[in-house]
Amino acid sequence: MNENVDTQMNFGTTSRRLRLETLVRLRWLAVAGQTMTLIIVSLVLQFPMPVLAVAILIGTLAIVNFILQVAFPSTQRLEPIWTFAILALDLLQMTGLLFITGGLSNPFAPLICVPVIITFASQPLRHAMALMVLALICISSLAFTPYRLPWYADYIDRGGPVMLVAIWCSIVSMSTFAAFYAYRVSKEANLLADALTATELVLQKEKHLSQLDGLAAAAAHELGTPLATISVVAKEMEREFGKDPRLSEDLQLLRSQSERCRDILKQLTTLSSEGDEHMRTLPLSSLIEEVIAPHREFGIKLTVLEPSGREGEPVGSRNPGILYGLGNLIENALDYAKDQVTVTVEHDHRHVTITIDDDGEGFTPDILLRIGEPYVTSRKSDARAGGLGLGLFIAKTLLERSGAHLKFENRAGPTPGAPVLGASVVVRWPRKAMETPIK
Repeated sequence: MNENVDTQMNFGTTSRRLRLETLVRLRWLAVAGQTMTLIIVSLVLQFPMPVLAVAILIGTLAIVNFILQVAFPSTQRLEPIWTFAILALDLLQMTGLLFITGGLSNPFAPLICVPVIITFASQPLRHAMALMVLALICISSLAFTPYRLPWYADYIDRGGPVMLVAIWCSIVSMSTFAAFYAYRVSKEANLLADALTATELVLQKEKHLSQLDGLAAAAAHELGTPLATISVVAKEMEREFGKDPRLSEDLQLLRSQSERCRDILKQLTTLSSEGDEHMRTLPLSSLIEEVIAPHREFGIKLTVLEPSGREGEPVGSRNPGILYGLGNLIENALDYAKDQVTVTVEHDHRHVTITIDDDGEGFTPDILLRIGEPYVTSRKSDARAGGLGLGLFIAKTLLERSGAHLKFENRAGPTPGAPVLGASVVVRWPRKAMETPIK
């Protein structure tokens, strides 16, 4: 089941696109910051600096940004290649400013890593790596600038080459670390968002299936009136033209078929009204039977144990999330069992517990630590049982939404150091979460 979800629900997380308006606003912020710095350094502090060249670079960025804002709508989403081009231009503009204002000795030099971080947080890896390479070239070029840092005239820089190398290493390290961190966080956030979207789609599908009886009743009600009209007209036509040998047989067929349709609709209406309560609520034993019924013909022995019996069992509302989640766990147990899967159902006045055990080889330690995360899809030959990937994430999410707590573990042997007896999944609800109050 989880493999089907993995293959059918591919949301394309690598095709993310930034809105142009986002980049335009960030660039206006950069223009404002650079302009403010130019004014303070040249007019307030009166440090010597190439004012005209700096103003041209800032003006170029402002003009390009204005053209982008006017030429394209604010909702425009950029292809990765165009996002790369815009951020590469920002990187080159920043490099130019730093190059003519002291290079790596400029205290604003670390800002050169900002375009790289944005790219790693929002774009495909190949474009991000290309911008990283360009950034490394730009950072390295700043070490060879012939221009001095705008500072006091009597200042003597005693750092020398060693300090330049240290600053270079610092900026490169910061760019690499920040970019990697942004990429990992962004990737995990997008995977989680896609997995939750898949969860909502699965739950919506299950709800639609549960509502088919209501749709049948609605269809029967809507079709009843026109069908009654057809039946009345058919009877009138049969009374009027029934003796005509050319029409009598057709009229009898028309009336009989209209009556047959009326009987079918009556059955649908009766089924919905009589079975509505049965369809809306389920005793715990019936819920378990409905879950495991589709999985009995897998060639693996499927046993249900009820130590608490059925007397006083909870009766709850039909929950598509619980049906899907338990079904997914049982199917995964069947996939990795050798001969048998045991489902143990227990209940008392406080809790309802369902334990799913198989006789496979259990979870490997690394998988056991990450189980339940979305897109954990590597199934090794020794990683038996338990269900991995997006399907298990959906099942776990749906069951937890219903109030359940899940525990995944391996069943230990009778003696220390004995082989694992199989995997075990324990699903426990507070009884009130599984029970419909009596009205």
